[in-house]
Amino acid sequence: MNQKIKMKTPIVEMDGDEMTRILWQWIKDILICPYVDLKTEYYDLGLKNRDATDDRVTVEAAEANKKYGVGVKCATITPNAQRVEEYNLKQMWKSPNGTIRRILDGTVFRAPILAKGILPYVPSWKQPIVLARHAYGDVYSGVETKTAKGDKAYLVVEDEKGEVKEKLLVHDFAKGSGIVQSMHNTDASITSFARSCFNYALDIKYPLWFATKDTISKKYDHRFKDIFNEIYETEYKEKFEKAGIEYMYTLIDDAVARIMRSEGGVLWACKNYDGDVMSDMVATAYGSLGMMTSVLVSPDGNYEFEAAHGTVTRHYYKYLKGEQTSTNSVATIFAWTGALAKRGELDNIPELTAFAKKLEKATVETIEEGKMTGDLVALFRMEGVQPVKLDSQGFLRAIAEKL
Repeated sequence: MNQKIKMKTPIVEMDGDEMTRILWQWIKDILICPYVDLKTEYYDLGLKNRDATDDRVTVEAAEANKKYGVGVKCATITPNAQRVEEYNLKQMWKSPNGTIRRILDGTVFRAPILAKGILPYVPSWKQPIVLARHAYGDVYSGVETKTAKGDKAYLVVEDEKGEVKEKLLVHDFAKGSGIVQSMHNTDASITSFARSCFNYALDIKYPLWFATKDTISKKYDHRFKDIFNEIYETEYKEKFEKAGIEYMYTLIDDAVARIMRSEGGVLWACKNYDGDVMSDMVATAYGSLGMMTSVLVSPDGNYEFEAAHGTVTRHYYKYLKGEQTSTNSVATIFAWTGALAKRGELDNIPELTAFAKKLEKATVETIEEGKMTGDLVALFRMEGVQPVKLDSQGFLRAIAEKL
């Protein structure tokens, strides 16, 4: 064995939940630690530890990410009422991703991991559709409550002296109880989101489409539209024309229709919730939620790489019973390779970046040779290659052999 690649600065390591937590350890043991003298600052974002620390651990992990510049995150549970009962939680904790994104104030870029033989469900998609998701505010930082019959809900804005500037009736619940929610965003965050999207489009030479529903949300969504347009016209129009790419604003429903009949090769910018939903749709349509990269990029140069899918609960309970699972680990592998490559780039360790790229290549080539997890077998079509379903560890060992 050659000497392991040395690291200078730690990567912030955020462990997660259920089956992805198991894969997390196996990936380190089988694919990374034999070759890299791995240096991380570890935070356990598993649901039990978030509950035990009153979710302070999530904030600490995000602050560490700001300190060191690069983090890698495993999939985590965002608890609902059933999870509160299952884990005996103190409360229904907020999404850890939402907390981290709020603190880092970045944009999430997601792109499909393409492998020959894995055919998209949408036949016209020949190139990647890269999704840019605004990672601040909206419902993820929403304030919500239940209301009783007879309640009135208002949206109240006070100035800095505490005097009421505006008081808008949201709803009069005279006829019965209900629910109410408020959400916010900031001009500064929308501005950094816009610049991130324009810069990324120029980097990858893809046209940028931005979509909201400003015909319905005439102030909230319209503000996004105006800021994007203003920044494009004053800062990016000439650069886009020189690069031979376009910027287009459209309504979210029109964007969905256009995406479905496009050939791909587009950077699609979405608000927070739209991006959350549409990235899963795009990933699945390209083949699998387990075949998508996700990186949060903040305006001040912080990067947080993650596996943009769930914790694979069904497989976890099979694993606990001692049964074999065939869980797709590709997105989690690429979260690690993204973080290692970026760390190598920032610390000027070219061999670390090269290792990460080789691991990505080995992962894709393993699939292209017909060795894969169960979710991909049904999608795989390549003349002369019969796909073989491997169990979770077997797939990682096949990648290690190729590596």
